[in-house]
Amino acid sequence: MVREISDETEIQAPAAKVWELYGGLELAKFLPVHLPNLVHKIDVLEGDGGEGTLLHLTFAPGLGGPTSYKEKFVKIDNEKRIKIAEMVEGGYLDFGFTLYKFRVEITEKNEESCIVKSSVQYELKEEAAANISFATLQPLITIAQAVNNYFLDTQNPKHQYTCF
Repeated sequence: MVREISDETEIQAPAAKVWELYGGLELAKFLPVHLPNLVHKIDVLEGDGGEGTLLHLTFAPGLGGPTSYKEKFVKIDNEKRIKIAEMVEGGYLDFGFTLYKFRVEITEKNEESCIVKSSVQYELKEEAAANISFATLQPLITIAQAVNNYFLDTQNPKHQYTCF
């Protein structure tokens, strides 16, 4: 049975700017720089950031659980600002999950802020039920908080926004 968990985080930046970061490969460049305690590196194995792009993510040492996984961008809707990526090798799939899919949707709240709705869809083999705690939104929430902090910092007059 497929299950889903979700959360919403407000970001103090226009939805279009936040989508520039989330929508393609910019987040892959952002994470190792801004969250080195979570993500060690992200390698682009194939693709240009569109649907079908394949990434290899390596976590920072000492986090527990999987050390890396490969994910594929299965849907990118630039108009609705929706991105769906699916774990296709390693990671939680090695811990009994048969499905682990990330979905991010950016919706405009007003001209100066937006909501990032993050969700995870997962399915776990019955014999691996003890690994259910791996199904968490915490990494996606941590990413959204880092993105919010980045935009708050770049709104400081001393800084200017540049996409990575």
